[in-house]
Amino acid sequence: MSLSIRRQLEEQEKSILSPHACLSASSRGRLREESDTCDLRTVFQRDRDRIIHSKTFRRLKHKTQVFLAPAGDHYRTRLTHVLEVSQIARTIAVCLRLNEYLTEAIALGHDLGHTPFGHAGEYSLNILHPRGFKHYRQSLRVVDFLEDHGRGLNLTWEVRNGILKHSKGYRDILPNDTSELPATMEGQVVRVADIIAYVNHDMDDALRADMIKESDLPDHLLKVVGESPSCRIDAMVRDLVTSTIDRDDGYLHLSRQMNATITELRSFLYDNVYRNWRVHNEFEKAQRIIRDLYSFFITHEFPKKGTGSCPPRPEFSSPEEKKKRHRQVCDFIAGMTDRYALNLYTRIFMPKPWTVL
Repeated sequence: MSLSIRRQLEEQEKSILSPHACLSASSRGRLREESDTCDLRTVFQRDRDRIIHSKTFRRLKHKTQVFLAPAGDHYRTRLTHVLEVSQIARTIAVCLRLNEYLTEAIALGHDLGHTPFGHAGEYSLNILHPRGFKHYRQSLRVVDFLEDHGRGLNLTWEVRNGILKHSKGYRDILPNDTSELPATMEGQVVRVADIIAYVNHDMDDALRADMIKESDLPDHLLKVVGESPSCRIDAMVRDLVTSTIDRDDGYLHLSRQMNATITELRSFLYDNVYRNWRVHNEFEKAQRIIRDLYSFFITHEFPKKGTGSCPPRPEFSSPEEKKKRHRQVCDFIAGMTDRYALNLYTRIFMPKPWTVL
């Protein structure tokens, strides 16, 4: 081939994508330079593939979204959340003529650092680790250092920036302070797609669990976004796309009414679902598991393959060694799935019956 497929794709981006889009050929590069290049895929396609094929990504299927280890097959997990965010974000990116591959890579990687037991695990590690813990920082640590036997995935700057800046917590969806936003519009898209996804699928799961009823949903909000999850997602995406196209200034925009509606729906979920006593009681149990495992592994070795034994560690010879151990334990626990954490806790702390032969 006189012209590689990758080069053809890069040329297509230049002619098709918006002036506000991030072009693959204009990437700031990877954390570490690589000598090999691919003549089939752009750099952002390669990032997406590296994330999908990582072990951390596969573990998301057994990590909590809201409900801990739900018995039903249709409740969301961290993996299905990520896939829903990716679908919504890609739709928005295509409508705005942004780089779909960059958007997809950020969306698929944005929650790689989440702990077992959802925000209960994050809350616990933030208290236990001397330097605190935030899942978006841990997501960046996963792709930079922890994946691939400590080599990391070596992603592009744009994907790493989008992962680090995706989280908004309880803050404004689209803040006036642009320093809080990702550097690319594709990263901004994932930030908004994240909240569009979770306010809708968490509400759907809460209805399925009989935690709330349809009649509990505020009528004035439903008049804006519709009665069903698909109608609500469509209304939010349409508003974002049309408002952004109207302004055309390199940033995402929501109408004042839609921004207020999404914000109020989020508050409704916090008050009626995330802080619901049923969720809170289970989260307290999860926090106890995280605390006990963390304390145990500060003074014990990690499970050995084959034997599963966790012998005591020697006492720390220096403050630096103890600091390093805290980092190792935090990484170890943050990478666990819910069921691995539960099984390990049972093996370490629950009494085993004696067998008389």
